[in-house]
Amino acid sequence: MGGNVAYHGYQSFQTGEATPEEAHKIGMETAKRMWGNEYEIVVTTHLNTDNVHNHFVVNSVSFKTGRKFENHISDHHKLREISDSVCFEHGKSILKDAEFYGRSKKEYWRKQNGGLSHREILKADIDAALAQSANFKAFEIRLKDMGYEICRDENFAHYSVKGTGWQRAVRLDRLGKEYTPEAVRAKLLDNQRHVGYVPFHKPKYTPLLTLEIEYRKIQRMDGIQILFSLVIELCRLVTGNNIAPETPRPLSPAMRQEIVKLDKTLKEYKFLCKNNIDSPQELVSFIGEKREQIGALEKERQSVYNRNRHKKDDGLNKAAREISAKIKPLRAELSLAKAVLEKIPKLKEVIEAERQAETAVITKNKERRYAR
Repeated sequence: MGGNVAYHGYQSFQTGEATPEEAHKIGMETAKRMWGNEYEIVVTTHLNTDNVHNHFVVNSVSFKTGRKFENHISDHHKLREISDSVCFEHGKSILKDAEFYGRSKKEYWRKQNGGLSHREILKADIDAALAQSANFKAFEIRLKDMGYEICRDENFAHYSVKGTGWQRAVRLDRLGKEYTPEAVRAKLLDNQRHVGYVPFHKPKYTPLLTLEIEYRKIQRMDGIQILFSLVIELCRLVTGNNIAPETPRPLSPAMRQEIVKLDKTLKEYKFLCKNNIDSPQELVSFIGEKREQIGALEKERQSVYNRNRHKKDDGLNKAAREISAKIKPLRAELSLAKAVLEKIPKLKEVIEAERQAETAVITKNKERRYAR
């Protein structure tokens, strides 16, 4: 059986606010309003924590229509709205201003797994720029130094920023109430009054160009292992431990956003090193070899299936399972190799964006020195 056979939800109450009987009654009503009479649902009330809480387990397939419950992000919002409504009707408290994360299912699960969305990285950059600015002009300069374009002309009614390669600008006030014009202005005014205000630090050297100089001393620069290694090293400048504040950080938003995919990039880099793959041609050959191996094993397994069609022999069943066990890791390697092949041009674009950003900073610094 494939896919999700059931979904799980929960509903919690403030300590001492609801008896087990009340909590269960509210849970039953919530389930009825959420899923109606089309899905089988188990509602259980647990007392194993300080907060009485309900658990919902929903059969993903309707016993009436056979229709699958898809469990979209909108369903998460709907369940919360229904839960709040039922709790309010029974005189129970609700979390009025609690943030419900998830503009999309992809972002929701990334958040659940501890990852960062592109918007969160943008917010972190804005926070860093705000923390080191005392007025809007300085704030704009900080953002530009981070690789963002400020969009505030006649075509943009609201304060927006745009990163390299972005199709559209992002309005600051869409990032949350902390980024409205009023909130930004208040933060800047607070910085003006704050005695411990820290001036913006601009690193003397740029990280990618420095890394490339070091790499050229010890190895050639045209391999794809080097490409992945550069991205990983630059991401570590943002995510690593014990990094000094004066350490140069990646300048382009595109590079900083690669942090979201760092675990996957590390896995892909290890795969390349393990299989001694250092060029797209070698990667294509590897993919071809794996396809041939999988094809041969699938042909062998089909032969076993054909012989076992009427016999139902345990030995043949075991042989088929053993072949399937051999195919599984090969398919995983094939999938990983194909993902790496698709990723190479994207990483080249990211590296080039970072190189351009750093080169622009160097050029600007030279122009300032000449102007003096």
